[in-house]
Amino acid sequence: MLQKIILACVVFIVILVALTFGESLLHQVFAWVSYLTGLVIQNFSDVYTVVLAYVHAHPTKVLLALVLTIPVCLWIIRNKGAELDRKASPRKIAIVLAIFLGWLGGHRFYLGQIGWGIVYLILFYVFTPLVVILSLIDAIRYAFMSDEEFVPGRV
Repeated sequence: MLQKIILACVVFIVILVALTFGESLLHQVFAWVSYLTGLVIQNFSDVYTVVLAYVHAHPTKVLLALVLTIPVCLWIIRNKGAELDRKASPRKIAIVLAIFLGWLGGHRFYLGQIGWGIVYLILFYVFTPLVVILSLIDAIRYAFMSDEEFVPGRV
């Protein structure tokens, strides 16, 4: 069930990004990331205000993304439902967490490495670009490991 919810969220975000940044993807993405990281360093509530401002500025895009998300998710669940119910390997979950929540140390907390997770949080507060790069390096490392090499408490 959780995987289906995550799937719906990812599909929604992909559709929304495609609708929003289709015409000048790289320029908008780089500007948005630099703007967002500047706000996140100052205050976490600024992320909420940025999202709220985006929704107020582009309500039709958000609504269209929501409307398109429902049939796409239903189609994926209908065709790949058995694969979604399968238990994912801890390595794949760690890769996804490193990509999307690595800047908060989410993958380290998931792997039981609380100390490293706290180090990532401190690095995030001190110098955000460094922790983003480190988490992407972790994701790449995990991607090139086999399931046998990947031991959650040791990587």
